[in-house]
Amino acid sequence: MEKWFNVGKIVNTHGIKGEVRVISKTDFPEERYSKGSKLFLFMPNANEPIELVVASHRTHKNFDLLTFEGCDNINDVEKMKGGILKVHESQLGQLGEDEYYFHQIIGCTVLTTTGEEIGEVKEILTPGANDVWVVKGKNGKDILIPYIEPVVKKVDIQDRVITIEPMEGLLS
Repeated sequence: MEKWFNVGKIVNTHGIKGEVRVISKTDFPEERYSKGSKLFLFMPNANEPIELVVASHRTHKNFDLLTFEGCDNINDVEKMKGGILKVHESQLGQLGEDEYYFHQIIGCTVLTTTGEEIGEVKEILTPGANDVWVVKGKNGKDILIPYIEPVVKKVDIQDRVITIEPMEGLLS
């Protein structure tokens, strides 16, 4: 079975020259949206994805703005609204040590070094210097775990378990 990974959702058009507004869900927007990159557009109720080649990328406010080869005006891209942009698993590159794709982290169980279960990673935020893992706590509250060496002690992708050493005040 083929695996596809979500990199963004086309939420609207932008201007009249074929630009689309994308809410990005990718770990590496610079790489995924670089000129010449292949993305696959999955539309609701469509049987097959549409292959697109990125012609340009820029950011504007909280959106990524993309144009695609052969799509030069608003009429070419209007029908793409609501579509999901994905990459095939064969397009995933090799990562360095202690680097992970979002899909590898989301859904992992988080434990403390003493074995206490904190919850499950439900989302990853990328606010700046380091990623922040949003963990759905057992009490239903969100716990923000910074992905930094003093806190995250071990990531076991195979068993889907992350071990942390909570800093003072992190879990309260």
